[in-house]
Amino acid sequence: MDIVIREAVTDDAQLIADLTRAAWAEKVAPTSSGHHESAERTLHDLQHGGGFVLMLNDKPIGSVRWIPVETAPHVWEIMRMGVLPAYRGERLSQHLLEAVIHRAQAADINELRLGVRADQTRLLDLYAAYGFELAPELEYTHANPAEPAPMVMRRMLGY
Repeated sequence: MDIVIREAVTDDAQLIADLTRAAWAEKVAPTSSGHHESAERTLHDLQHGGGFVLMLNDKPIGSVRWIPVETAPHVWEIMRMGVLPAYRGERLSQHLLEAVIHRAQAADINELRLGVRADQTRLLDLYAAYGFELAPELEYTHANPAEPAPMVMRRMLGY
């Protein structure tokens, strides 16, 4: 298995939007805004934050994005992480999470945040294994207002 994490570029906006919709299909509640992901939204996120594409044997199979919190530029929110259904169960999403953590450390980011949907609490343990802790006092700034607010987890990076 040849796994590569490559930095996303603006030309990847459509690819990442397609990957997000495909990765979230039948995995995330149908009301999630991720099912309506657009190249325009993805392009905005890439231009203001960044992203990675997970490649397996030169085939894109997953992606993740991050964007700075508007009121706290040294805090990034991790968004839209997903791996295509055919590749689940191989712990491949962990490569995406580790890539974001390393990028944030290199950029002197103080804190990473992510939202965990109420219907996906099994992810809490995965993120906790990477040093994320529940932060009930925080709100996820990219939450879908039509859904219950996600649980926010944070990882302090010590800068």
